[in-house]
Amino acid sequence: MATRTRRRRRQPHKTRWHKIVIPIVLIAGALATAGGIAAAWALNIYHSAPPLEDLKPVQKGRTSAIYTADGKLIGYIHSENVRQPIPGAEIPQVLKNATISIEDKNFWEHGALDAAGIARAAWKDLLAGGKPVQGASTITQQLVRNLYIRHPEDTLERKIKEAALAEELFEQHSRNWILNTYLNTAPYGTNEGQTALGVEAAAQTYFNKPAKELNLTEAAMIAGLPQAPSEYNPFLDPKAALQRRNEVLGTMWEQGYITHDRYLKARTSGLGLHAGHRYTHVNDPFLFNLVEQELISRYGINTVRNGGLKAYTTINPELQEDAEAAVAYCSEIGTCYTGGPVTGLASVDPKTGGILALASTPGEEGEEEFNYAWQAAKQPGSSFKPYVLATAIKQGINPKDTYYNGTSPMTLEIPGGGTWEVNNDEPGGGTMSLEEATWKSINVVYAQLDLDVGPENVTQTAHEMGIEAELQSVPAEALGGLAYGVSPLEQADGYATFASGGVHHDPTAISKVEFPGGKVDEIESESGDRVLTPGQAYDVTNVLKGVITKGTGYPYTGLPCSEVAGKTGTSEEESDAWFVGYTPEFSTAVWVGHPRTREYTGFGGPTAGPIWHRYMEAATAGKCPAFETPSSLPELSALTGGHTASGGYSSESGEEEYEEGEYEETEEGAEEETEEEAPVEESAEEVTHAPAGGGVSPG
Repeated sequence: MATRTRRRRRQPHKTRWHKIVIPIVLIAGALATAGGIAAAWALNIYHSAPPLEDLKPVQKGRTSAIYTADGKLIGYIHSENVRQPIPGAEIPQVLKNATISIEDKNFWEHGALDAAGIARAAWKDLLAGGKPVQGASTITQQLVRNLYIRHPEDTLERKIKEAALAEELFEQHSRNWILNTYLNTAPYGTNEGQTALGVEAAAQTYFNKPAKELNLTEAAMIAGLPQAPSEYNPFLDPKAALQRRNEVLGTMWEQGYITHDRYLKARTSGLGLHAGHRYTHVNDPFLFNLVEQELISRYGINTVRNGGLKAYTTINPELQEDAEAAVAYCSEIGTCYTGGPVTGLASVDPKTGGILALASTPGEEGEEEFNYAWQAAKQPGSSFKPYVLATAIKQGINPKDTYYNGTSPMTLEIPGGGTWEVNNDEPGGGTMSLEEATWKSINVVYAQLDLDVGPENVTQTAHEMGIEAELQSVPAEALGGLAYGVSPLEQADGYATFASGGVHHDPTAISKVEFPGGKVDEIESESGDRVLTPGQAYDVTNVLKGVITKGTGYPYTGLPCSEVAGKTGTSEEESDAWFVGYTPEFSTAVWVGHPRTREYTGFGGPTAGPIWHRYMEAATAGKCPAFETPSSLPELSALTGGHTASGGYSSESGEEEYEEGEYEETEEGAEEETEEEAPVEESAEEVTHAPAGGGVSPG
């Protein structure tokens, strides 16, 4: 009885065991079967991952920057991503430790994958009902995701391929390389439309300092951002950022990176934020915009914004200061005043086309970033005449021996029909050589010359020499009556062709561009295009020297050296005043005028001349090398026929007659007047009334 009773007591126990064990065995069998299928599927996905060498890394890009000629930062070019990769040696160890502690605590022990971490994450996910509550990605896996997976989806298939790629990446690189690369590519939050990629951008954004200067609490805050950059962004949610930072500090203490006392002290400190504007602030907006536009035209917008270029300008800091002082001088002498005329000055290196200085009166309200030196399109007046003179010399016309009637007013017939009444500033003038007409800026002479050489040929010469404005090949353009106007930079560049001996270089604000891979483009050393022979350029220069020594530029533009040439310019009603002049080393244009109206400004010589003189005197330091004498000069002869005056001088206005050879060469080679003639007085330059649609331009 006792034995039976004992058996009955054991029976229920045996039954309960079977009820538990049998289902477990059945479930295990089912899982084993399914696991085999799943394993085969996973293995197939794993091996289907392409090799790394066949993948093109996602272009994270890097921020491009613009520097002065002496290496000082002007500003960073705006892009959606801000990234400045730095060497691993510049990433502080405290930041590396903080990142490892919160992202991948066994980074130094495991390989590409962390098997223990995967199991731990899977168990926690299982306890949570299958919902993912803990990630198991190593830093290597995250780096693969950052570099090679453009739009990562939260799927098992993506994770398996990611694991395969991580294994391959780990075989190819050291742990240090993987960690440093991760720290240079991870996202650290978006602010003002720009996402900080990498720890250098993060340090500059949140603490206004380079990454190498981060302390413990700063490093901990940054290390906590990549898992949820928006959620932990300290500018958007300081409380969440503080909690996350303290979580990082806690993991650092638990893993032995910091002591308990240091942990307790650090977690009680604030975030210590100091918003940086390194990537948004620009020191010189005028110059920055000019360089950025040129970079984009050369390399394309994507390369410029994300290519990590380092562009160095041609702007000489000392010459820029001289130019700004000259522009300010406009106000000192009363030429420019509040609500009145403004000025722009552009200076170019004739040998390279490099822009040496750009100075401008500050723009009006709402146009603070407008630069009159390179953005203003103004009527050039008689400063456009040298392009007509160059065209004449190209056609073999001798300025000394070719004579025109300079008396005004003069009515000329326009090819194709119609007439054109041309006026000098004062009536009269008589017959004079083309050379003298250039010195005195006689409009009626240049109007006739333009008709003789052909307006379309003048257009071609001007464009070849650097004028970019649209020209219509009408006679009025010879006197500066342009439909759209030109900028001081265009004029400085055009005259630089004379100074360089006939070689035109496109103006550039960039001396060189450095690419991340080590390639360097030497922009400033690019070869130019020969548009005039050395002799032709030399002959034009010799004529334009007289403008300064005895013409409309005298006495406002002279320098302590004799190797200087140039031309004044004044538009209709004296609205625009110009002087453009050059030495072998500098070609500089100055414009003075009203920004929006055609109000009176003044004549080119006395208005723009002193500003040009102020800058060029400082730039040259009183030393001007001689213009290079060409090995041969063009064969020139007097033009007869057309609109020229026959014979020698004859004064129809009753003024004193002059004979050829009146200007004698001194021993020094400079032309001086004989005692029989007084120097040409600076006159109010000539006003021209152009035909409808042709524009107006006096001397």
